[in-house]
Amino acid sequence: MDFIFVEGLQLDARVGIYPREKAGPQTIEINLTFGMPDAAAERDHIADTIDYDKVVTRIRELLLAQHFNLLETLGEFLVKVVLDEFGAPWVRISVAKLGVLQDVRRVGVYIERSCDGSATPVWPAGFAPA
Repeated sequence: MDFIFVEGLQLDARVGIYPREKAGPQTIEINLTFGMPDAAAERDHIADTIDYDKVVTRIRELLLAQHFNLLETLGEFLVKVVLDEFGAPWVRISVAKLGVLQDVRRVGVYIERSCDGSATPVWPAGFAPA
């Protein structure tokens, strides 16, 4: 299986349970990897793959529209979008809040899901999260 990845997507989202987090949006970072159809490389046509620009645009739209209490819920929501709306066979995502704790650069979650419930693929060398 081939992969598409989007790394270091930083955008504002409303996420958190504390009053300071509910007061307004905060910057989060999303790293997203998802499976793509093999046909993309064979025919060299955008219609044969998942358009990462459309995925990123959709994520931006959705995060403007609602508040999430937990990063876990936000991550699951985005995984479902990529699986259901874009037809990815599997998705791995990390979602992190930046600088929300003193002396901590990022706090976040990793979530990995497949559309058919099967085991997700082994990460290729160099692509596993740090």
